[in-house]
Amino acid sequence: MAATTHTVTNQPPPLVGYDVYGTDRALREGVERHLTASAPELLGEVREELSELGRAAGSAQAQRWGALANENPPKLRTHDRYGHRIDEVEFHPAWHRLLGHAVGAGLTDAWGRPAGHLRRAAGFFVWSQAEAGHGCPVSMTHAAVPALRTDPELAAEWEPRLTSHVYEEGLRPAAQKGGVLFGMGMTEKQGGSDVRANTTAAKPLDAAGEYLLTGHKWFCSAPMSDGFLVLAQASPSGKEGLTCFLVPRVLEDGTRNVFAIQRLKDKLGNRSNASGEVEFDGTWARRVGEEGRGVRTIIGMVAATRLDCVLGSAAQMRQALTQAVHHTEHRSAFGARLIEQPLMRNVLADLALESEAATILGLRLAAAYDAGTEQERAFLRIAVPAAKYWVTKRCTPMVAEALECLGGNGYVEESGLPRLLRESPLNSIWEGSGNVQALDVLRALQREPQALNAFLQEVGLARGADHRLDSAIKGLLTELADLEGIEARARRVVERIALVLQGSLLVRWAPPEVADAFCASRLGGDGGAAFGTLPHSLNLGALVERARIAG
Repeated sequence: MAATTHTVTNQPPPLVGYDVYGTDRALREGVERHLTASAPELLGEVREELSELGRAAGSAQAQRWGALANENPPKLRTHDRYGHRIDEVEFHPAWHRLLGHAVGAGLTDAWGRPAGHLRRAAGFFVWSQAEAGHGCPVSMTHAAVPALRTDPELAAEWEPRLTSHVYEEGLRPAAQKGGVLFGMGMTEKQGGSDVRANTTAAKPLDAAGEYLLTGHKWFCSAPMSDGFLVLAQASPSGKEGLTCFLVPRVLEDGTRNVFAIQRLKDKLGNRSNASGEVEFDGTWARRVGEEGRGVRTIIGMVAATRLDCVLGSAAQMRQALTQAVHHTEHRSAFGARLIEQPLMRNVLADLALESEAATILGLRLAAAYDAGTEQERAFLRIAVPAAKYWVTKRCTPMVAEALECLGGNGYVEESGLPRLLRESPLNSIWEGSGNVQALDVLRALQREPQALNAFLQEVGLARGADHRLDSAIKGLLTELADLEGIEARARRVVERIALVLQGSLLVRWAPPEVADAFCASRLGGDGGAAFGTLPHSLNLGALVERARIAG
């Protein structure tokens, strides 16, 4: 075969060696906007740390780590060669490098640093674009802090380990490690999201706060972690009921706690990360919070991981958009670059719009955590589940559309888009699927009037700036005033809440062409069900230009 037949033309160069943070205008502007309002003295420091992380995320090395971690999924080792039960999960070295970089960058350290949630959210957004699976233990380790703080003694012991910037693999007593990771065990075979149906039993010991657990967890996230927060039914020692417990993998004397990993789940995506079924049979645990108040104790962890679902999906959307724009910028067809073709430009502009709306919403929620006021906590009560519902729902169709921009090239594993597509449904399921989120918003609307007031005050800051937004707010209020069939309409209501919130944020903070396109297509009804159906009269070129990889 003649060598000339192997000449490669009309293919984009590898997308490598770029700053994931610095080239993302929406992310960079959002971080600096919130920092300027809350902690302007940190601007230089945060710019430097996020740009350093962004360069690492865009490097060939990190991209290789991500590919290797997914090509070599974890393996369960239940016994050693002599027949002793060890229940260890073996990972490829690339997994440990990804985790080590995440922990070293402070992605488990938000609760005690100035502007900690904002800078940590931006970092999680950036580093998740290198590989999403390892974000699971990173997220749960970060999110365990508010649950542990219900017990000051436990928090004093464990919080410094959770927020450490040191990652050490391997199972040893937590006191002997420079930093630890946490997982979670809530769901059981018979209950799923209905955690109050849990049957795992907790028997109290003589020592105060100590119990032995017996039961089975259908989904245990990150079973290689150093500790876990789990839910179990407390025995009749006073107030029987669902209670939160801390289960260490290794006890203080160095012996292994009873923690039998029955199998690892064979998942659609998220293949670099281990999820397992575990058995407790006389497993030592320490109570966290009050007996019988397990849901109330662990709810802070759930809310924090739900925010990470928003951030993780927004990161996947941004990475898919980046790949699509890069490909079409360097690929030609029918006499012009794809990015210059009017219909492709419409598709890219629509994808860019969805990505920026998700990004700006995720950062606003993180900034609310940092503010920590009663008003902001009330706002988060509605905004977090609504954002979790909507952003995670939009992720899969957006990634699929971005893959289509690459044509057949996007359908091959080497492009990275198939991995993104397999990962994309996860966040809509993790920490409660769509119905759970929608019903949670309804509960907040019905039981916590201050939450609705805080939400309305937030979107009201943009009132009068765009007539389509004003009309959407009015329509939402009409929807909320009608209680007939409200549960069956919950998804419709929550979708509108999320869209109105995104629209209000874009009207206030995004460039006019972005806000105009969002209000026209998402609030004004001038858009179709598929991406690439924006009104042709909009400034589509400006939206695509804003999404390009440029400083």
